[in-house]
Amino acid sequence: MIKAIVGANWGDEGKGKITDVFAQEADVVVRFQGGNNAGHTIINEYGKFALHIIPSGIFNEHTTNVIGNGVALNIPALIEEIELVKARYDKPFQLLVSDRAQIVMSYHVRFDELEEQRLSKHAFGSTKSGIAPFYGDKFAKLGFQVAELFDLEHCCQKVDRLLDIKNTMLVHLYKQEPLTKKAIMDELQAHRDMIAPYVGDVIAFLKQAHKDQKTILLEGQLGALRDPDFGIYPYSTSSNTIAPYASVGAGLPVAIDEVWAVTKAYSSAVGAGPFVAELFDEEAHELRERGGDAGEYGAKTGRPRRVGYFDCVATRYGVAVSGATHVVMTNLDVLSFLKEIPIIVGYDTPNFHQDRFPNITRIQHSKPIYNTLPGWEVDITEITDYDDLPKNAKAYVDFIEQQIQVPIHWVSNGPHRRQILKRIK
Repeated sequence: MIKAIVGANWGDEGKGKITDVFAQEADVVVRFQGGNNAGHTIINEYGKFALHIIPSGIFNEHTTNVIGNGVALNIPALIEEIELVKARYDKPFQLLVSDRAQIVMSYHVRFDELEEQRLSKHAFGSTKSGIAPFYGDKFAKLGFQVAELFDLEHCCQKVDRLLDIKNTMLVHLYKQEPLTKKAIMDELQAHRDMIAPYVGDVIAFLKQAHKDQKTILLEGQLGALRDPDFGIYPYSTSSNTIAPYASVGAGLPVAIDEVWAVTKAYSSAVGAGPFVAELFDEEAHELRERGGDAGEYGAKTGRPRRVGYFDCVATRYGVAVSGATHVVMTNLDVLSFLKEIPIIVGYDTPNFHQDRFPNITRIQHSKPIYNTLPGWEVDITEITDYDDLPKNAKAYVDFIEQQIQVPIHWVSNGPHRRQILKRIK
């Protein structure tokens, strides 16, 4: 059984918690794209963890956690995260890194920072983790795979090719000091020494796991609306976030059995770009402060998330482009303070269909069309059976399911692992 867990929206939907819950019965959890530019927050008996690159199954002894070939692998960040987990989690864990994963270099981070500075008010809201320069090098064939670290003579030849390109930009565009060959080679050697204990042939491992009918979870980062092909490009990430890419980025190019798309009971986003649902001032502040375990702030950046009410147009599109077969709704409890709850059911877009999610040139001119449902105004965080939810809370979920046209199987009513309710049994 292969399951993909992906975000239906702009990221920050609660995928880490859902992966953590599902991983208790999984044999393998695989990160298949992205880097340490976003985080999955997990709360368990060991505390609260913001995981940026380690797969969210790391707290299950029986689970093998895999970093696939599609990941932007920041090796120092991974090692730091491993040490943080070890400091608070006293049980053994299994971690395997693909020898085909490519490496985020320190100069990728530097270029990311310099470009955001150059763009100034036109910046894309990068986390400055080096992700865009990394993927640029990957497809320009200037990147380094993990396997290449074990042949430094091979790396040396590649460094000669990339120095002219990188230093031309550094010196003439950004007015910075050039890179040196020695510094890059020293960094590559340090990366090799750090990552060596975890490297393996992920393709062979996953092929055998699939043959043995193991349960495999493919864990996505960010959400469908940050996909560079199907999202709000150019305000997107640099790797494909949708489920059809998951098996490729994992290293297991076979059909996925179930696609679980995760969406919040309201909208949130970190970063720049059009966000039709966005609220402002006190209305936004109250929703942001009530959101999740510690409010709506980015797990990676700490930036306040932009927030709004649930967007049926965006979510219907997000689950569709990922081919979702199941939906999980998180953070339903956050809305318990509202007497009435607006829901976006359409976009007022000039000369365009109200029920469709438009492309970038149209979405910038779109305004939300709301429907309003009654709230439930009681605490639901201690409820353990979906049927015991207030009538209006269940009506809210029913309405959204009808709008997005994919069954909502699970509903989360709090940040902890135990706070999840099975709706479709």
